[in-house]
Amino acid sequence: WYKYEHKYIPLKGAIEFSNVNFSYEDKPILKDVSFYADAGTKIAFVGATGAGKTTIINLITRMYNIEKGTISIDGINIQEIKLRDLREGIASVLQETVLFSGTVRDNIRYGRENATDEEVVQAAKLANAHGFISTLPLGYETIISSEGSELSKGQRQLIAIARAALADPPILILDEATSSIDSRTEKLVQDGMDKLMEGRTVLVIAHRLSTIRNSAAIMVMENGEIVERGNHNSLMIKRGIYYKLQTGSIELR
Repeated sequence: WYKYEHKYIPLKGAIEFSNVNFSYEDKPILKDVSFYADAGTKIAFVGATGAGKTTIINLITRMYNIEKGTISIDGINIQEIKLRDLREGIASVLQETVLFSGTVRDNIRYGRENATDEEVVQAAKLANAHGFISTLPLGYETIISSEGSELSKGQRQLIAIARAALADPPILILDEATSSIDSRTEKLVQDGMDKLMEGRTVLVIAHRLSTIRNSAAIMVMENGEIVERGNHNSLMIKRGIYYKLQTGSIELR
């Protein structure tokens, strides 16, 4: 929900970038970026490191303000939405999960602080985190440090998925893990993410092309610009950058 013109309106999650430009320390990062993500659809961003994928995510959550163009959600300019309302409508599962010193339960409950214990467990089950949590010395009451050193990287990411599931936002941002997760945990993470994505607007920063073939649209980014766009099949027919990435003739770096 967000307050607009003295009324509270439920956030549906349609996202639009219109001719967005952004520079950081006088270096152009995004150049004239435009795209539309209908509510409940999945859009993936592909490109080398530094192409501008992460910047798009940071601009949606207003970590930075744009120089030119507009970003809107449900047709409302995000500058007109209270920052707290905006961020409550968006959950992120990033490569590096930020934990705090406290119980596993409280770390998950960070997604929605008034959630019941039962709701925390339900979210953990959806995220495929319940299994490993049950094996911890005190289960959900196990104390973890802010570094989360007691947990593997994959387990920390499962907690992040549970946290996002508990928040139950209309918009979800996923930055796929690139490495350091064993294959069994990776499958749990991917399955958890798949369940979490259902019915939400999802923006994915993709590192493995196999996970984004079912996206409504794929944006190929290069030097801050969207250079190709389409679904998997249409991009393969074009035989451009995406095709070369899929066939292995060029690699993401």
